[in-house]
Amino acid sequence: MLAREHGLTGPVIHAGSGLGERHRARLAVRGRARSPKIGLFEAGSHRIVDTPHCPIHHPSINEAVAHLRSTIRETGIAPYSDATHRGALRYVQIVVERTSGRVQIVLVGNGRTPDVLGNLPERLSRRLGERLQGLFFNAQPERNNTILGPTTVQLAGESAIRERLGGVDVFFPPDSFGQSALPMYERALARIAELVPPDVTLTEGYCGVGSIGLGLLGRVRSLRFNERSPHGIAGLERGLAARPALERARARIIPGPAEDALDAFMDAEVVILDPPRKGLDARLLEQLAAHPPRRLIYLACGLPALLDELPHLERPGGLVLQGVEAFDFFPFTEHVETLVWLDRASD
Repeated sequence: MLAREHGLTGPVIHAGSGLGERHRARLAVRGRARSPKIGLFEAGSHRIVDTPHCPIHHPSINEAVAHLRSTIRETGIAPYSDATHRGALRYVQIVVERTSGRVQIVLVGNGRTPDVLGNLPERLSRRLGERLQGLFFNAQPERNNTILGPTTVQLAGESAIRERLGGVDVFFPPDSFGQSALPMYERALARIAELVPPDVTLTEGYCGVGSIGLGLLGRVRSLRFNERSPHGIAGLERGLAARPALERARARIIPGPAEDALDAFMDAEVVILDPPRKGLDARLLEQLAAHPPRRLIYLACGLPALLDELPHLERPGGLVLQGVEAFDFFPFTEHVETLVWLDRASD
């Protein structure tokens, strides 16, 4: 409907099989130590659906879940109970590093220190052996539905996942944001790269670890990365350190909320945005509408927010929608990520 309302062809829909392509999963751990359940909650409830052989997950995720289930039984460490706020192990985050085939595991404990999990981390590390890329404890003692708490402790292995995205190395610490379906995300990165003209000044907002912008450094005049999460910035700094000196000289990191970094967007010829589901910071939206860049490229994970924002961006004399494409990052659900690009009306 969005494309049709603007007289555009499409939208182009990018989709794959969705099977075995999820390289990142956050799973709840419930049940009892003798019969743990590791999986997802039913919609609108805390009833867990055990997923021992999920066909959407990369096989290495299912393998790691099987090892964790066996280790829980061996150690007797109690899974968490929402009703009583008791039990030691609340969630597990598992990420597959494609370059090595190993897994990064974050054990989310109902406590402030790793000892709440007893000898489970050590046993799990021994079970996985060379298949373990990194092991972490995350402290989440609060009685709420937040999965990851603010404190993460490295227990074993390496400090970040390394992925090859957009032709460059990108680093993901355990508490940074990362896309789940990497093959489809790579298709989105390639499409975004096609939309960026050469030799421009570029600002990327909500950049995370830099998975979009790092691959563009070789062709732009300058690139300002804006990110508020210190975990995302830590990954971005590692990614920049791995680039040649000439590319590093073109980059600048501007930490903090996007609405506090408006100067970085004011004179950019091209702006790339990949915000959270709630959409853009209000002050940034207003500035982009009042002072539109030559091109705005927007990868939206929240379609309702995008639809609310487009009328502001398309004020008379502002930006004009040029294209819409959809990427099926979440197969077998109704959710897609939407890529739009808008050009300044006066150009």
